[in-house]
Amino acid sequence: MGLFTGLLLLPLAPVRGVIWVADKVNEAADRELHDPGVIRAQLAALNQELEDGNVSLEEFEREEEELLDRLYAARVRPAPNHRR
Repeated sequence: MGLFTGLLLLPLAPVRGVIWVADKVNEAADRELHDPGVIRAQLAALNQELEDGNVSLEEFEREEEELLDRLYAARVRPAPNHRR
């Protein structure tokens, strides 16, 4: 990038920075949402909540189904493409 182009694009630097941060936050959230280890830990915590009597059987079954769906989706989902 030349000096002239750098000076012209300088006002956009904060916008590019915000977009970069938002992209990193999105990547981290996506990893956590689809990480099988995280999902398994959530299933274990949910089982403990049921055993402790903190959730009803209906609530447990609903949340368990959602977590198992996410776990299945994480296994069949292709690896994300990293840009740049």
